[in-house]
Formats: sequence, C-alpha cells, structure tokens
Amino acid sequence: GIPVVAALKKISRIPLDVHLMIDKPEKYVEQFVNAGADYLTIHCESTADIPAVLTQIRQLGCRPGITLRPGTPIGAILPYLKRVDLALVMSVEPGFGGQGFMEDQVVKIQRLRKEIDDQSLPCLLEVDGGVNEQTVARLGDADVLVAGSYIFNNDYRLAIKTLREA
Repeated sequence: GIPVVAALKKISRIPLDVHLMIDKPEKYVEQFVNAGADYLTIHCESTADIPAVLTQIRQLGCRPGITLRPGTPIGAILPYLKRVDLALVMSVEPGFGGQGFMEDQVVKIQRLRKEIDDQSLPCLLEVDGGVNEQTVARLGDADVLVAGSYIFNNDYRLAIKTLREA
C-alpha cells in the first residue's frame, strides 16, 4: 500500500512501478504519487473513465500505465497505448503469487509488442506473473519482467543473474 511505497522511495533510487489492482483507482492516485510512485498502472476494468484516470496520473507528475488481465481481449487497451508509458500484460490471474505462467499470454505479448513498435510508441511492455528461468526465454518481447515469487523464493542474487543471462 501507500506506506510501503513511501518507505521504498526513501531507500531506493530505482523507479517505483506501482500496480493498482483496485476498483476506482482515481480515489487513490494522488496518495500513491505523493508516496513516491514513478509509474502508476491501472486495470482497464477498474474505472468507468480510463482516459481521465490516465490524465490524472500524468498531471500529478507520474507515468501512467494500463494493465491487461489474462481474460481481457487485447483490444481493450489498444485505444490507450498512445496515452501510457507502460503496458502491462498479466500472465497469471491477479491476486496470488507463485502461479504458473499462462502460455496463451505469449500471443498477447507478441501482438502488443508489434502494436507498440508499429506506432513507434515510447511505451514499455511489462509482463507480470509466472516469470522464472523456464519462462523467461519466451518473454523476449518484453522490456520489463516482474518475477517476484521466483526471486524471493530463491537466492535472489542467483535468480536475478539467471534471468538477466537468459
């Protein structure tokens, strides 16, 4: 939550990528930005007015992002790609760590990469869920990988090294 973001901002120089898995994120955007979020990513299903929330995030000096859940068609976020700095593909169902990678998400990742590249958009492509030493090779189209369970359930130095060298 907000206190965790604030605490991390005090001790880290790397950009903080905050993924809001909440309904009506517009109620909390300002608090997360003030706590130190550098990227603030919302789910396309979480609000009735996606453009307004993305504008709110940017106007507060933060980089907006949009999330695609496994069951959501890619077309749901395509209209917003020009408005975001980060497009996140969830490759597991949100909410629980340690789930297995959903192979059918590779096609979405590849299609989203093509859309971003074809439009020459300055948008990072991020993948979250099931990222480990076995799945990383299929995720070369992504700019950012979230590998929480893999890193924190292993020797984190070795896990990070393994992912970087894959």
